[in-house]
Amino acid sequence: MHPTLKATPGAPRARSAAAALLVVAAALAGCERGSSEGQEDSATAPSGCPAALARAEAAVSRAERTDVPWDGPTSGPTAVSGKSIVYVAQTMTNPGVAGTADGVRRAARVIGWKVRVIDGGGTPAGIQAAMSEAVALRPSGIIIGGFDPESTSQQVARANEARIPLIGWHAVASPGPSRRPELFTNVTTNVRDVARVSAQWVISQSRGRAGVVVFTDASIPFARNKSELIRKELATCSDVRLLAYENIPIPDASSRTPRAVSSLLSRFQDRWTHSVAINDLYFADAAPAFRAAGRKGSGPPFNIGAGDGDPSAFQRIDSEQYQAATVPEPLSLQGWQIIDEFNRAFSGRPASGYVAPVHISTADNTDGATAWDPSGYQEAYREIWGK
Repeated sequence: MHPTLKATPGAPRARSAAAALLVVAAALAGCERGSSEGQEDSATAPSGCPAALARAEAAVSRAERTDVPWDGPTSGPTAVSGKSIVYVAQTMTNPGVAGTADGVRRAARVIGWKVRVIDGGGTPAGIQAAMSEAVALRPSGIIIGGFDPESTSQQVARANEARIPLIGWHAVASPGPSRRPELFTNVTTNVRDVARVSAQWVISQSRGRAGVVVFTDASIPFARNKSELIRKELATCSDVRLLAYENIPIPDASSRTPRAVSSLLSRFQDRWTHSVAINDLYFADAAPAFRAAGRKGSGPPFNIGAGDGDPSAFQRIDSEQYQAATVPEPLSLQGWQIIDEFNRAFSGRPASGYVAPVHISTADNTDGATAWDPSGYQEAYREIWGK
């Protein structure tokens, strides 16, 4: 178990820093309000989006709570014995994929099932080969871990014909069962909620005045959809400017992100105040470029990851090293949920329909934890399974 997260009173440290920065920048720069890339000429002037700002502040306040009671299933079928699960990973270098796999393994040990992980290596050919191997093993169930099922449509069809239930993790855009492709269910937070609250954090933290860069991987439909939703929510505030929309595939992030960040810093300089990325790993790769440019780890730009909340992201946030916040997936919880959903499938029951609520982790509410691990779910699932 990770440490229990406790809320800390007071505004986030990054918010105070941002306010101070904007006061100084406004006094020195006097940027024109009408510029597509400029900031408000006075940090104390009213935001151009008071309604959007009020909504953002309320949403962020709710999402930063850590005392959230378990609101998932409390009833269901008892454990079916003797099952085997194969987890096909998009790439185990993706912290979200790897974190969920770890949760699946832990839950499987409790329920008494076997789990095998096959790494697709992040390439189309590798993922197809991994999925073919999974189907050939004829397991009780297969997990589609973080990739588009359409990219392995032939293997998915063979699994469906063999009546091997498929459960996705971030496999399609929405949580719950899917008919095309045929998935018993897809486990994820609601991508619309994640995208919205990450953009609202920028609006709230900047008091409605920001110059934003969005990092995405357009090769993954789930990620592309998330970044489009982020862009849409940012647009609800007229004083928030989208400076750039950087498409960097996750497998290439380590090599391409530093160059992209250096170029963006040169191009936008102090106009770049905030960033949103569809995955925290972009900020791990961006850190050397920020450091080389003499930027302080505490920002600006103030960076928020719209998933997945891996341990390194929490470490960067807690030590104020080029990341201020994340909207983490409860990865361990989702691994346990996947096992419970398979147990429902094997028992002829429908999917649970559970969707974990969104959460924002900052330096003020992590209490040294390295993951968002809400309480109550392990006890609830053990009770359901009779374990």
